[in-house]
Amino acid sequence: MNLRIFIERPVLSAVLSIVIVVVGIIGLFTLPVEQYPDIAPPTVQVYTAYDGASAETVQKSVIAPLEEAINGVEDMTYMTSSASNAGSAEITIYFKQGTDPDMAAVNVQNRVSKAAGQLPAEVTRVGVSVNKRQNGMLQIFTLHSPDSSLDENFLSNYININLKPAILRISGVGDVQVMGGVYSMRVWLKPDVMAQYKLIPSDVTAALASQNIEAATGSIGENSKEAKAYTMKYRGRLMTPEEFGEIVIRSTKNGEVLRLKEIANISLGQESYSYQGSFNGKPGVSCMVYQTAGSNATEINREIDAFLADASKRLPKGAEITQLMSTNEFLFASIHEVLKTLIEAILLVILVVYVFLQDIRSTLIPLVGIFVSLIGTFAFMALVGFSINLITLFALVLVIGTVVDDAIIVVEAVQSKFDSGYRSPYMASVDAMKGLSGAIVTTSLVFMAVFIPVSFMSGTSGTFYTQFGLTMAVAVGISTINALTLSPALCALILRPYTNEDGTQKQNFAARFRRAFNTAFESLSERYKKGVLFFIRRKWLTGAFVAGTVVILALLMNSTKTGLVPDEDQGLVFVAVSTAPGNSLYATDGIMNRVEERIQQIPQVKQVLKVTGWSMGGAGNSSGIFFVRLTPWDERPEEEDHVQAVIGQIYARTGDIKDATVFAMAPGMIPGYDM
Repeated sequence: MNLRIFIERPVLSAVLSIVIVVVGIIGLFTLPVEQYPDIAPPTVQVYTAYDGASAETVQKSVIAPLEEAINGVEDMTYMTSSASNAGSAEITIYFKQGTDPDMAAVNVQNRVSKAAGQLPAEVTRVGVSVNKRQNGMLQIFTLHSPDSSLDENFLSNYININLKPAILRISGVGDVQVMGGVYSMRVWLKPDVMAQYKLIPSDVTAALASQNIEAATGSIGENSKEAKAYTMKYRGRLMTPEEFGEIVIRSTKNGEVLRLKEIANISLGQESYSYQGSFNGKPGVSCMVYQTAGSNATEINREIDAFLADASKRLPKGAEITQLMSTNEFLFASIHEVLKTLIEAILLVILVVYVFLQDIRSTLIPLVGIFVSLIGTFAFMALVGFSINLITLFALVLVIGTVVDDAIIVVEAVQSKFDSGYRSPYMASVDAMKGLSGAIVTTSLVFMAVFIPVSFMSGTSGTFYTQFGLTMAVAVGISTINALTLSPALCALILRPYTNEDGTQKQNFAARFRRAFNTAFESLSERYKKGVLFFIRRKWLTGAFVAGTVVILALLMNSTKTGLVPDEDQGLVFVAVSTAPGNSLYATDGIMNRVEERIQQIPQVKQVLKVTGWSMGGAGNSSGIFFVRLTPWDERPEEEDHVQAVIGQIYARTGDIKDATVFAMAPGMIPGYDM
């Protein structure tokens, strides 16, 4: 391979590398930032409610018809469902990796429409919602009242009216779940009084349906010779408890009228009393945001953060917004550590290269190769749809020691020509590359062949590690191009022989350092040779060492924990609480308060958000959950401050609460594979 053209035309070589760097910088600023590659399968959630029905009734009359209709929808893998005694029904359908979430939602919606005729009339009136969302929570925040001047009813209603609609309009948000009910007119019937008048609840609902409506009343003056026409108006839906109290339930021929206020207590309350919440012991309502498949979680979180920061300025007196969890928080902390490791690796490689090449000019050429290779890789990542995540950054950290090899080979080959008597950097570079180009290409192809097959792996792990393998392979490929073009051109421009014009050795610092290092290295090499000869003469010892290593490897492989990704401290703990079946929400909330007191005593705990009536398994009066936020990582440096140690403390402090089952866990590392 004749590479003389790149040595003779260094501007061409420089422009080629500059183009690679510029395109890479463009890709760097356009790439999405994620914690891990998007490997969670697209999911679609179907939700409805059958108020007043038991979990068994919901299962038979709502979930069964919906499951029968949805089953077999295109690209579906499986589905799960849950029903609660609060009347809620939820079905989650999982699809194959790569399925278009929009089409999946449309297909599920069509199947749900077919089952509408088999659902109870009450469910049909409420409606069946179909949302395309991932299981993993993107962000959790709470609207709370630190001075207890506002109650949960007000806070929940404020979220539903002022915050939830705006968040749902953010591109990529799949669903917003508010753990509280909106304002509703509550009619509490008096069974004893109703029995005296021989009334049943359906009589009341019929009166409400006929007298609390919005309807067209027509107009006056149409098709007439009158000068004006009027559209008739009436009061429409009732608004206050007093207005509802005047609804007529029954009237007689004698003019006697039975009104709603005489058989019921009427007040403004919540539409549903399925949840009770608090934040650090004060009234608070939690809100969980979910994303759609394939969306950019980092950008969504940024838009939500900006909206909440702006909304906080307009909150009513006595209300505050606190963000309890955001995937960006752990993501940016992790990326900061990876970037720090990346910089440390680059500096370490530069130091090692300088020690062995023993010349600043020689060190500069591999350094340029590192930056061209790493930055150019971002262009490929943007082209194939990768993202900047912990896996791709980890690949770049590992590949630093490899992308520098090709440039080092070129520099050493040119230096060897100087040692053999060459005085011209140009001729030394040309002659060095004549027998070197084939070796550089061959070794790079062998390295790339190790990682490229990863892209053909199937399943979750294959999708997960494709970005890792291809990122390393492409970085090495770009380093090869740089070693064949820019590196020899730079050698011809900046490298100089170690000797003076008269052939004597230079006496500068680099020459003295080179002599000292070579002397020490030769001494170390002699000792290494003696060690190798020792083992050659005692082959049985070498065999025993290899056999022992294999045995230890087998033992460690069997005893070491396995997993797709390691568990990390994300600064958050989920604590699920289950009480005896049949417990009321009030009884469960009392037990939750006891658990909360114990959790708040843990030194590493910063904030505690409580939700009674909902847990990881769904809604229910006998369940609840705590979202426990820990203090920042820099305030928890010791081993006993780690999230797993905190989970151990939660179990230890709540072990004496016998009327509840407490389960504490850290959030899943892969978004979409946790709750």
